[in-house]
Amino acid sequence: MKEIKAIIRPHMLSKIMEALHALPYFPGVTVSDCQGQGRGRGSGGRFEATEETIYFAKMTKLELFCADDICDGIVDTICKAAHTGSPDDGLIAVIDLSRLVSIRTGKEQEKAV
Repeated sequence: MKEIKAIIRPHMLSKIMEALHALPYFPGVTVSDCQGQGRGRGSGGRFEATEETIYFAKMTKLELFCADDICDGIVDTICKAAHTGSPDDGLIAVIDLSRLVSIRTGKEQEKAV
């Protein structure tokens, strides 16, 4: 089992969701608004935070759980749908899960998804 977390540009959500729903094995997704800051530095080459200068970009986070054999297809789908070529297109993380349990049914692993 895998957990996929994707941080994307908010205006790309509709395009990404359309692409994910086109997959025959789409397992569902949780969507959250979030804010973040990349590695970028100001024009002086360093970052000094003050209340007036601190800036967080508005982003959207997708989180989903899936079986190992469909993970690559989901990641590829998100990458293709979210890509604009801009430095702030986002990131995708894939995490191995040791256990996943449905609260409703008590079923574990792939049966829980």
